[in-house]
Amino acid sequence: MGVIELGWWQLALAALLVVALAGCTMAARLGVGRSLLIAAARTAIQLTLVGLVLEALFASVRFHWVALMALGMLLIAGREVVARQTRRLTGGWGFGIGTLAMFLSSFSVAVLSLTVIIGPEPWYRPQYAIPLLGMMLGNTMTGVALALDRLTDGAWRQRAVIENRLMLGQPWHEAIGDLRREAMRSGLMPVINAMAAAGVVSLPGMMTGQILAGTAPALAVKYQILIMFAITLGSGFGTLAAVALASRRLFDGRERLRLERLSAPRQ
Repeated sequence: MGVIELGWWQLALAALLVVALAGCTMAARLGVGRSLLIAAARTAIQLTLVGLVLEALFASVRFHWVALMALGMLLIAGREVVARQTRRLTGGWGFGIGTLAMFLSSFSVAVLSLTVIIGPEPWYRPQYAIPLLGMMLGNTMTGVALALDRLTDGAWRQRAVIENRLMLGQPWHEAIGDLRREAMRSGLMPVINAMAAAGVVSLPGMMTGQILAGTAPALAVKYQILIMFAITLGSGFGTLAAVALASRRLFDGRERLRLERLSAPRQ
């Protein structure tokens, strides 16, 4: 079964419905109509541009172009991690820790999945590498951002408790241990919820797309299970690494809490 071709008029009809929705929100004075239109425009522009880039990548199948696009995706994800934190680590540490954690987890799991499990030829074939890495980075970014935000904001709010524990002789990792565990749980919760709801509450996007493209449902399910497990590994290890590095940065060599290393809260 082939894919049903979509024409521009059909996309325009869908866009008109979004405009109608924005009009309804404006009439109801919800204050989100402008944001809705801007987000819809960004979606159309960004996806159109990435479609052109992917067509060029699929045609060339060159490692350096795939690596360059992966690097760009990683840097943008690192920027988004910093933007979502109320109190970020200063001096580029917030960006550096988030980016490093995502690189170590997502790239490692993606390369392992491509070379050992899926096995395309060549292993960096963009048809497989870019969508896999994109899904992993997107989910890992969410987990790392949630965990770092919970850690830094919690350290600021519970500074008296942490300092009291330090004065009682606890090492830094025990003084902030409860907060570290809470931050890690926050980062892992989205992937746990996604796996728990997969198939019974929602059909994941990749599986839905493959079925719409004509892939047999049984094969689409196998790919989706692999992707869900890979996303969980990337997000989980990324969250653990980010919390470990960021919590250590909150203390100096003499195990003193250094909250001046956090920026002022974002308005």
